[in-house]
Amino acid sequence: MRTLSRTSRWVLRGGTTAFAAASLAAGLAYGGAVANAASHPASTSAESPSAITARMYSTADPYSPAYKHPYRYGFVPTLSRLRQMRTWAINHPNVHALSASDLSYGGGIDGIGVTDGPEKVYLVFYGSQWGTQSTNSQGDITLSGDPSGMAPYLQQMFKGLGTGNELWSGVMTQYCQGVATGTETCPSSNQYHVGYPTGGALAGVWVDESAPSPSAATPFQLGTEAVNAAAHFGNTTAASNRDAQYDIISPTGTDPDTYLQQGFCAWHDWNGDSYVGVTSPYGDIAFTNMPYVTDAGASCGENFVNSGSAGLLDGVSIVNGHEYAETITDQNPAGGWTNTASGEETGDLCAWNAGPGAPAANLSLTTGTFAMQSTWANDGAGGGDCEFSHAIVTNGSSQGNTVTVNNPGNQSTKRRTNVSLQMTATDSQSGQTFTWSATSLPPGLSINSSSGLISGKTTSRTGTYTVTVTATDTTGAQGSTSFSWTIHT
Repeated sequence: MRTLSRTSRWVLRGGTTAFAAASLAAGLAYGGAVANAASHPASTSAESPSAITARMYSTADPYSPAYKHPYRYGFVPTLSRLRQMRTWAINHPNVHALSASDLSYGGGIDGIGVTDGPEKVYLVFYGSQWGTQSTNSQGDITLSGDPSGMAPYLQQMFKGLGTGNELWSGVMTQYCQGVATGTETCPSSNQYHVGYPTGGALAGVWVDESAPSPSAATPFQLGTEAVNAAAHFGNTTAASNRDAQYDIISPTGTDPDTYLQQGFCAWHDWNGDSYVGVTSPYGDIAFTNMPYVTDAGASCGENFVNSGSAGLLDGVSIVNGHEYAETITDQNPAGGWTNTASGEETGDLCAWNAGPGAPAANLSLTTGTFAMQSTWANDGAGGGDCEFSHAIVTNGSSQGNTVTVNNPGNQSTKRRTNVSLQMTATDSQSGQTFTWSATSLPPGLSINSSSGLISGKTTSRTGTYTVTVTATDTTGAQGSTSFSWTIHT
C-alpha cells in the first residue's frame, strides 16, 4: 500500500467483524461515503477528504504503521488502526503540508519506476511450517500447513489476472516511466507504460521448506528470502528481474515484521532500501511481505465483500492485490508513482474504501471470483478517483530520449582468462547517466550496473553465447545491443 518512505502496509480496524456484519445486513455497499460514514469519525472541519487522508498517511501520524518504519511502503492498515490514524489526522489539521490526491512520478531508482513489461509474480511460501505438498485438480500446489487454503487461492488469482479481458488491471496501465520527475500524466506517445499481464501474472511457485520461517521475520530476512527466490527461479540477471516481484508469504502462526502488533496487513519494498539492506547479485529485487492474514480475521478484510464462508479469503485477495498494484506502479519505492504530500501509492488512496469512487467488489476472472479493492486513477472523475476498471493503455508510437548502446563487435576469449570489456552508450538528452544490465554472459563474467564494465574470468566451459547489453537512462529510456561471445580452448 502507500509508501511513507518505503513500505506499504495495510492497517486493520477493531470491531471489524461487527461492522461488516451490520453493514451487510443493512444492504450497504462498502464504498465511497457509506463506508466512510460507517467506519470513520466525522470531521468537524471544512477540509477535503483527500487532505485528511494525506495527513493520515504522513510520517507525522504516530498511529501510522510506517511511523518510524519508513520501509513499509504501501502498507495496508488494519481497520482498527485506520480509525486511529483518521482520528489523529482530524485532530491535528495543521501538522502536515498537504497537496492534491493525485500521484506523481518519482524519477525512478536505478532506472526503475514502474513494471513496464508483462508482470511476473513469483509466490514464495516461506518456511517448513507450510507442510506437505500436493497438487489439486487445477494444477495448484496445496499444502498441509495451510488451513485457510491461501496457497491455491493466490495461485488462481494471479493466474487469472490479465485473462478474459479483465479491466481491473487496466487502471494501472495509465502510469508509466520515461517522464520527468513530478509528472502527473503520461503522454500518449510514451513507450514505458505499466504492462498488462496478458495471459496471467503468475510466473512460478516455490515452497521453501529448507528451514522454518522465523516467528517474526525482519525486513532483512524477508529481503534475503526474496533474493534467494530469484536464484531458485533462475532469475540471476538484472534483466530477468526487471518485471518480476516476489511475494514472500509467511505461514500461519508467524508474525512477520510484527504485523499483528503494528497494525498492518502487508507491505512491499525492494532489497536496496537501506531499511532492508540486502545485497543482490541479480539486480534489484522487488518483494512483498505477505503475512498469513487470515490469522488476523476481519482486521485484514475477512468478509469485507462477501458474507459467510464465501468471504473468508476476501482479505487475502484484497491485501495481496493492493500490494501487487502498488509494486507495478512503484517497483523501487519511492521512484514510481506516489502522492508527494503523504507518500501514498495507488492502492493506499483507496484502501478499505476510504476514498471516493468505486468500492471494493468481486472481480470475475477466468480462474474464479476474487474480492479486490479499487485503485487510484489520476485520470478518474473530477481529476482523480478510485476506479475498479479502466481501458487498457498501450504504449505510443514514439518515445522520449533515445539511448544507443555501442556494439563492441563479436568477442572471442580463451577459457580461464581474465576479461575487461567497457560498454559505452550515448543519449539524445545530454547529461544522462546509465544503469547497465546484460543477459547470457559467458559463465564467470558480469557487468557493473553503474559503469557498464564487463569483467571477470572465464571458466573452463567452452561455447558461443549471444549476449545482450542494455543501458537505461534516468528517465527510463532504454537501448540495447547484441553480439556473440565465443569461449574457446
